[in-house]
This record gives sequence, C-alpha cells and structure tokens, in this order.
Amino acid sequence: MATETIDRAALAAEAARRMQELAGGTVDIPSLGADPLLVKYQDALAALRKDGVNKILTLNQTIGAAKKNKMLDAAERSKIIADCSSQIAQAKEVAARNASADRELTKDALAYANVLAKQYIAQVDAEQNKKIARLRDDYGKQVARIQADAQKRIAAASGDAQETARYELKSALFDAKNRLEGELARCKDTKKQAFVDHVQENRSLRNGRTNFAENMQMNAKNYVYNFKASKFFLDNGLYIAILIFFIICIIIAPISGAGNLLTLPNIFTILEQSSTRMFYALGVAGLILIAGTDLSVGRMVAMGSVITGLILHPGTNIVKFFNMGPWNFTTMPMGGRLAMALALSIFFCVLFSVFAGFFTAKLKIHPFISTLATQLIIYGLLFFGTTGTPVGSIDSKVKDAIGGRWVLGVINGELVTFPKLIIPAAIAIVVAWFIWNKTIFGKNMYAVGGNAEAAAVSGISVFRVTMGIFIMAGIFYGCGAFLEAFRANASAGTGQGYEMDAIAACVVGGISFNGGIGKIGGAAIGVIIFTGLTYCLTFLHIDTNLQFVFKGFIIIAAVALDSIKYLKRK
Repeated sequence: MATETIDRAALAAEAARRMQELAGGTVDIPSLGADPLLVKYQDALAALRKDGVNKILTLNQTIGAAKKNKMLDAAERSKIIADCSSQIAQAKEVAARNASADRELTKDALAYANVLAKQYIAQVDAEQNKKIARLRDDYGKQVARIQADAQKRIAAASGDAQETARYELKSALFDAKNRLEGELARCKDTKKQAFVDHVQENRSLRNGRTNFAENMQMNAKNYVYNFKASKFFLDNGLYIAILIFFIICIIIAPISGAGNLLTLPNIFTILEQSSTRMFYALGVAGLILIAGTDLSVGRMVAMGSVITGLILHPGTNIVKFFNMGPWNFTTMPMGGRLAMALALSIFFCVLFSVFAGFFTAKLKIHPFISTLATQLIIYGLLFFGTTGTPVGSIDSKVKDAIGGRWVLGVINGELVTFPKLIIPAAIAIVVAWFIWNKTIFGKNMYAVGGNAEAAAVSGISVFRVTMGIFIMAGIFYGCGAFLEAFRANASAGTGQGYEMDAIAACVVGGISFNGGIGKIGGAAIGVIIFTGLTYCLTFLHIDTNLQFVFKGFIIIAAVALDSIKYLKRK
C-alpha cells in the first residue's frame, strides 16, 4: 500500500506540473492516447485492477462459457466452476483492498484527462477551422478560375461546341463542389473524433463505466454533426405545422369567446377521448408496418361494444339478436359478466381478424380488400341481427368503476377529474411497445414489413408473422371495443369512421405505408395529435363538416411526406 501511495503522489505532482504547461497553451498534443502521463495513469490503474475487478470479470466470463459449452461433461463443468468461484473469492478480497486506491487514482486521472482533453479538443478545432477557411478560400479561387476558362472556351466556340463547353463548365463546378464537401466532411469528422477520443479515454479510466453528462454531450455532438435542415423539416415539418395550428387555436380561443383551451380539464378530456382510440391505432399499426391496412376497425368496435352492452345492461335488454333473446345477465356476478364481455369481445374481433388475415397471408390478397370484405360482413350481420337498435346503457356502478373519473380537486376555480380510461390505454401502449421492441416476433414484424421476400429467405415464416399481426390487432380491437361501451350507448353504428382516424393517427405518427418503418410511440402520439385536433376544432365551434377538410389535408400531407422520404431512401 505504501508503494501505491508514493506512486499516486508522484503522479499527482507530475499532473500538476503538466496542467500548468497546458494552461500556458503552448503545448502541442499529438493525440490523447499517446500522452505519456495518461499512459502512466492507465498502467497504474490496470495494475490495481489486474488481480481484483478485472480478474473477477474474466472468471465470470469463463464460468458463463463453461455453462454453455456442451462439449464438457458435468464433472469437468463443475470443476471449472468451482475453481473459478474459488479464485473469484480471492479476487474480491484483492478488489476490496484496492477499492479506495482505485477510486482516488481514478479521480486524479480523470481530472488530468479532462484538462488534457479540453486543450486537445481546442487544438484540433483550431487546426480544422483554419483548414476549413483555407479550403473555402481555395474553392472560391478554383470556381473563379473554372468560370473564367469556360467563358473563354464558350466565347471562342460556336454551335454544338458551345453547348459542350457549357456542359463541361457545369461538370467542373459540380466536381469542385463535391471535392470541397468531401474535405469539409473530413474536417468535421476529425473534430468529432477528438471528442469521441476524450469520452473513450475517460471510460477506459473508469474501467468501462459510462458517465451521464458525457453521454448527453455525445448525443448532442452526434445530433449537431448529423443535422441537416432539409432532413429535419422533412421529418418534422408536419409536426411543426400541427404545433403552430395548436398555438393559433390556444390564442384564438379566448379572443373568440370560446374560453381558455389550455386547461387541465381540457387536456384530460383529450386524453380520455384518445384512450379507446389508442387500442384501434395500436392494432392497425402492425398492419401498416407490413405495408397493409385495416378497414374493418369501426365495425369491430361496433361488434365488441354491442356484445359488452348486452352483457352489462342493467336488466332485460330490448335488443334481440337474430330473433334470439332478449337476455338478462343480472343473475350473474358482476365480475363474471365483465370477464365474459371482455372475452367475447376479444374472441369475435380476433375471429374476424383471423378471417381477413388468412386471405392476406395465404392467398396474398391485399389487406385493403380482405378487411373491406370483413367490414361489410360484420356491418351486415350487426344491422340485420339487431335491426340497428341501440343496446342501451350499461350498469351505472360498473360504468363509473371502469369508465368514470377520479376527483383530483378544485384548481383555479375548476373541478379537475382524472379519467380512468387513461390507465388501460397507457398499459396497452407499454404492452405494444414491449412486443414491437423486445420480442423476436416484433423483430420479425419489421423484417417482413421491410422486405417480405428477404425475410422468407432468412427463415422467417411470413405467413405466421402476418397471422400473428392480425391476431394481435384483433386483441387490441376487442379490448378497445369493450372499453368503448363505457363511453357511450353501443349500437351497430358505433365506431363509424374510426378506421380512418386510426389509420390517420398511425401515418401522422410516422408509421410508413411503405412498410418496415415506424414506432409504437409514434402511433400513440399520432392518436393524441389527431384527437386533440378534433377537440380544438370543436372547442372553437368549427362546423363538423369542415373538420373533415382539416383531417383530409393532414392525412394527404403526412402520406406525401412519407412518400418523399421513401423516394429519397431509394
């Protein structure tokens, strides 16, 4: 331990002297990795960690490899694990003894490395900025020379020769600009790499551990480095336009006498209206991801809501289904009625979704056609079976328990309540996000959506993935339709036009109709944006028919931007 203390003191003294030199600004730093003192710090830390934390890591990797090695028999595996475990116990004792010295030496090393890196990054930036200025100056002179030479050739030529000279001028200017942009890109790369080297050196000093502040700085550097105004506005232009629209609505609302739009009750109302629609968007999002769509969403909603309304109606229902009934489920426990309503809603939605999915997956019929046919079938069955009669309200107690609101209190003179339907919608988003991002099925969805032929060649069953997406959509529709019955009296006409809102929300949220591109978060944001748009227009007393005009423009703008991005990628 005495040797380590002396070494640390000596390194600290050398670091203090070195930092004084760096403060003078006269020291040339070839690279961070080649700095002699930084190398000494690295070697000292490596010696401290060699028989402690680093050995523990190596031994744990050996144990992991032994457990996976099928060539070893049980006795050999047990011997390796026991031997490594014994060495780990010894290494932990060494690590514990050296922990304090490790922390102190790491702290000293990082302090020096940060000062060194600051000087190095400033040095690299200055060098590259000078180079950039020189390149731009040289480019300006080169352009002037090219244009002067070309003008002479054009003046001396005639006819086709002049056209050839003009073409050569454009070609020469294009080549010169490309060379300049290539050189400027290399300068940007060099400046960025200086900061990357700094972060990597610090991570190495911490034995691989990252730092939140450095990660944030790295992300900011990457964003600035990759930022292009044209790409930014192409990716976010629609959101910027919608944001401006919302700001205008917020300003106009008080002036027009409609009241304050930006209040907590209004925000909660928008979220409540978004809650059930979230399920429909999450379901159709998977189909859009594989370059499909679903026109049966609205009829699925009606079917599930009618089923739920029939089962949860307080008393004998007036609706007869194909002259069967009327029914009275009040003799059943409420828990059993809720479970049956949810189960039947999901079952029938999945059944019809699988019906459409089979023709798409097996016979390669486009989902537009298969779901259109499903929509018409459900529509006919519902209206013929119920004669269009609403099923009536559901039991008030259960309606309030699931679809009601919690009272939060009075804020700024307004009673603020929290809609309970927001909770299941949030859960649905988390579940969908997990499926899309953390499961093999989710990865296969992206693969099939990006290129079904390539996915099939790589061993992915396109049929199973497609059927899985339709089944998942049916489950989401069933859950959403069940909850829809808690918002309004269900009938065969419930959910009219919901498929358009769900599809539009996904497109606005960035899920590409070309397939393979999109995120669940985008679909969720799209639902809130689209619902918020409708709410704002209604709040401002805009005619319902004109609201369709606004929606139409947003949909065509979203699809147009998506198409432009797709063409650019090609």
